[in-house]
Amino acid sequence: MATEDTTDRRKRLDGLRGRISSAGSKNDLIDAIDDALSVSPPQGDHATLEALAKRYRGQADDATRLRERVDKVAGKGLPEVWVGETSVLASGVVSAAGRDAQRMADAFEGGGKALLALADAVKAARTQDQGGRSKLNEARTMLGGRDGFFDDWYEDDDEESARLKARSVASEGVDILHKAAVAADDAARAAARDLNKWASEARAGKLGGDGLTAADRLALADTSNAGGDPELNEILTANDLERSGRAMRNLSPADRARMDRLLAGASTPQEKAYLMKALASGYSLDEVETFDGKIHGKDAVWLREHLAPVSTNNGPTATGQETQDFNGKLWDQDGETCVPSSTVTARALVDPVYALELTGGPDGTDDDPEHFRKRLTDEQLRLHEEGDGDNAGWWWDEHPNGMDKDGQVEISNDELSPHTGDHYEAQNMGGRDDRRNVLPDIEKSVAEGKPVPINIERYDDNGDRHGHSMMIIGQEGDRLQIYNPWGVTTWVSEEDLVSGDLSAAADDRYSPAHKGNVDTVYIQQN
Repeated sequence: MATEDTTDRRKRLDGLRGRISSAGSKNDLIDAIDDALSVSPPQGDHATLEALAKRYRGQADDATRLRERVDKVAGKGLPEVWVGETSVLASGVVSAAGRDAQRMADAFEGGGKALLALADAVKAARTQDQGGRSKLNEARTMLGGRDGFFDDWYEDDDEESARLKARSVASEGVDILHKAAVAADDAARAAARDLNKWASEARAGKLGGDGLTAADRLALADTSNAGGDPELNEILTANDLERSGRAMRNLSPADRARMDRLLAGASTPQEKAYLMKALASGYSLDEVETFDGKIHGKDAVWLREHLAPVSTNNGPTATGQETQDFNGKLWDQDGETCVPSSTVTARALVDPVYALELTGGPDGTDDDPEHFRKRLTDEQLRLHEEGDGDNAGWWWDEHPNGMDKDGQVEISNDELSPHTGDHYEAQNMGGRDDRRNVLPDIEKSVAEGKPVPINIERYDDNGDRHGHSMMIIGQEGDRLQIYNPWGVTTWVSEEDLVSGDLSAAADDRYSPAHKGNVDTVYIQQN
């Protein structure tokens, strides 16, 4: 018996429910039952998954004991000495080690819970699937052999009654099979989401540059922007850590010594982290050194305001929208430029050199909010032209009027890919199954720190279609953080995305009442 993935199984059985319930002849019903029985049962070994979950939870206990020992060291008081190639305070390293041990414990505990939940779901789904198959086999036995060519032309009352009884039993059986498939699919997706997220939390190990001590890696991976929950405002994403470590390994010995001096001379952990983020973004060492000259000596608040277009104060469970601004001016679109505007902000999220050019100008010192607004608008218009966006109006008042999907892919690959290392491809969303199917890829991308463009649509009272582009930038559990180029961020649920209703991240015009829908997502491909 061939196996399908969980989404194909779910979708195929949903179609067979309709075929069985509407089968108008004995042979049609037999064919539909046979097709349902040919669908593979939920896959997975409960015992193996459960054993792996218990092993993860045992590792979580070990990590918790390690964190307790580190905390005891921190509580004894440490001299203000510097350690590591990049000169970090020993006290800071111990604190970072404690937090890293706690993250490790949380990751093993979370991974164990995810695997245990999957094991239980697989066991229940396989049991449920067996019950459904028994019903289908019962219905198949009730029907007996297939009708011959002429027998199929006519059905008397007794034959019709027997077919309808068998159809009722078969419908019950295929409904059970479908419920089992749905449960297995949902559980597999939840496990993939959680395991991808916990894997991305193994942060210090991703920074594998030669010459960086364990103290360096711990301190850099642990650094967050000032203000807000540190876990939601980490400067270096999982992708940044991996790319910066690789870039460090590729430096010549002379350049490596220069980079070490830059890091050692940084006045704050945040400055040090942003130097590594600039390196991860693909800049040469000369460019990183120039960038350091603009940010050196600035405090953590200044660095956050100038280099982080999005600061998260609202937790994943919060409702409502959170504004994102620089000196009172929103990071928002000017006119019908939602595609280039969301792309500009997304690039600023992954590229601190670019972010500073927007907030501080060429030399990084021009904080005038009106000047920031002009630079932001100019960049939006530059990307609008780069993506061959549409325009409206006469020659004397021509203005942007949207961008098609080809243009969006082009500017995503031109502006984001060089700084994340991947490239973008459009995924059209035809319905719930498409959105559910792409969800693990979305969550994996944003967990690694790679923004995911997403388009929504609505229809006005005249039946005219209107589209809008946003950016998925974060994920915690079953919640997704969305940046809207109206200058706000919002947490939404997985179900909001799957159902196509992202009105919470926009407004009521994109609700189901106005045929609001998720139209396209743009997933990064390795």
